[in-house]
Amino acid sequence: MTDKNTRMARRKRVSEIIEVGYDQDWLSRLYDLINALAIVANLAASILYTFEAVRLPFGWLVLTLEQVTVAFFAVDYCLRLWTARALFPGLSEPRAVLKYALSFSGVVDLLSFLPYYLPFFFPAGAVAFRMFRVVRIFRLFRINAYYDSLNVITQVITSKGQQLLSSVFIILVLMLASSLCMYSLEHEAQPEVFTNAFSGIWWSVSTLLTVGYGDIYPITTVGKLFGIIISFLGVGMVAIPTGIISAGFVDQYSRIKRLSEYAHESDIHFIKVSLLPKDPWVGKTIVELGLPAGVIVAAIQRNRKIVVPRGSVELRAGDTLVLGAKSLGNDKHIDLKEMVLRSQNPWNGLPIRELDISRQTIIVMVRRKGNILIPNGDLVLKEGDSIILYTQSHLRDANTIEV
Repeated sequence: MTDKNTRMARRKRVSEIIEVGYDQDWLSRLYDLINALAIVANLAASILYTFEAVRLPFGWLVLTLEQVTVAFFAVDYCLRLWTARALFPGLSEPRAVLKYALSFSGVVDLLSFLPYYLPFFFPAGAVAFRMFRVVRIFRLFRINAYYDSLNVITQVITSKGQQLLSSVFIILVLMLASSLCMYSLEHEAQPEVFTNAFSGIWWSVSTLLTVGYGDIYPITTVGKLFGIIISFLGVGMVAIPTGIISAGFVDQYSRIKRLSEYAHESDIHFIKVSLLPKDPWVGKTIVELGLPAGVIVAAIQRNRKIVVPRGSVELRAGDTLVLGAKSLGNDKHIDLKEMVLRSQNPWNGLPIRELDISRQTIIVMVRRKGNILIPNGDLVLKEGDSIILYTQSHLRDANTIEV
C-alpha cells in the first residue's frame, strides 16, 4: 500500500510539473518555459526550412532542431499519458488515459510527433504524413494556457459559441441560396463561367467574404442587381460574428472589472495565524488538519514567499496561514468587550480560573505585548493585558467590539 501511495504521489508531482505551474513552483515554470520554447522553435524550423537561402547552408542545423523538439513532444505525450490518472483522479487508469488521448489537447499532442516518425515504418505514405505535421501549429494553444490575457479569447469564444454557430449557419444558408440564384441567372449568358452550382458557390464566397477576385462576376442586368443586393447583405451578415466576439470581450472585461471593484463587498473574512514549533498543526498536511467545511486555507506565507495551499502541502514551524471563513450576516452580530488591565485592577496577578466572573462571561482572548495568548485556566493576568471577552454584564472601562 505504501509503494502504491508513493507511485501515485510521484505521478501527481510529475503532473504538477508538466501542467501549467504557479510562480512558486520553479520546476514547473521551467518546464512551461521549455515547452513554449520547443513549440516556437519547432514552428520556426519548419518555416525556415522552406527558404533555400537558409536550407542550403544551415539545413542540417534546422533538421537537428526539428528532431530535438519532436522528440521532446513525444516524451511530453508519454508523460501526460502516464500522469492521466493524477489529472483525472475520479476515473480509473484506462478511462483517464482514454479521456486525455481523445481530448483535443491529446490528439494535437499525438499528431505533433507521430507523423514525423511514421515514414520510418511506412515509407510509401511519407508525403501524406508530412501534411499532418501542420497540426503542430495547434500546440500554440498550450502557450495560450500560460497567460491569463490570452485565455480571455478562449473564454469569449466558448461563452459565445452558440451565437457564433447561429451566425455562421445564417451565412452558409445565404451563400447556398445566392449561389443557386446566381447560377440560374448567369448560366445561359456565360455557361463557360457558371458551369455548375459550385461556380455559384465560389462567386458567393468571394462576394460575401471578400471584395471579389474578379474571375467570376455577373454580366446580365438582373445578375448585377442581384449581386449588389448580395454584397449589401454580405456586409451585414459577415459583421455579425465580429459584433458577437466584440461584445463578448466587452462583457468579459467588464465582469473582471466589476469583480475587482466590488471585491471588498465579499462576505469572506480572513485571519492570519503563525505556527509555532509546538503547534499541533506543524508537520501535518492541509488535508490532515480536519478544518470545518466553512473554513479554508487561502494562502501560506513561508520565508517571504506565498505557497499555494494544495491539500498535500505540509505545514512547517514559522508558516503564516491565511484562513478564510464566511462572515456572520448583518443580523447576527456578536458583541464582545475589550478591557485593558490597569495597575489597580483586582484581576492583576490572578490566574483566570480564580477570577470572580459570572458563568455567562467567557474570556475569548488575551493580548500581551502584541502576542495572542490562549486563555486557559492557569494563565496569570498581568498589568497591561488586553482581555477580549463575551459577557452580558456591564464592565467598567470596557469597549464594545462588534463582530
